[in-house]
Amino acid sequence: MSTDVLTETEKTIGNAEFQPLKCTIHRQLEKSLDEQFSRERQHPCYIAKLPSHTISMNVGVVVAGGTSGNHRHYYESLIYIIKGKGYSVVEGNKVEWESGDIIYAPPWSWHQHFNLDADNEARYVAFTNAPLLQNVGGIAKREEAS
Repeated sequence: MSTDVLTETEKTIGNAEFQPLKCTIHRQLEKSLDEQFSRERQHPCYIAKLPSHTISMNVGVVVAGGTSGNHRHYYESLIYIIKGKGYSVVEGNKVEWESGDIIYAPPWSWHQHFNLDADNEARYVAFTNAPLLQNVGGIAKREEAS
């Protein structure tokens, strides 16, 4: 049997039928700045535009000596530090980080990121379950501190 052909059983999970998608790619992510999200977060953000229904991924850049905005959201975030050294304040707790570290921001926790290097940007990759919450009733609420 060809691997391109799915049986009826393979197209059904429980009572739900689905149409499998082919592999999708968002090429050159960092050439597609998300201007609205970047304004809200107060630092450059590049959001992967892919058809995932459960997870999201974005790259953030905290400018040299800069900070992100203080914010919170209903969804969880795993934030992997690609480059730089700094700290985050999560619900009033200071968490120092550097390249290779990963931070967990729990749901609805206020958090803000600070780049300690006055000469170089800090860069991270964030993974969230925002699409999952959006797809089960639009409950992926965000709030920026004023």
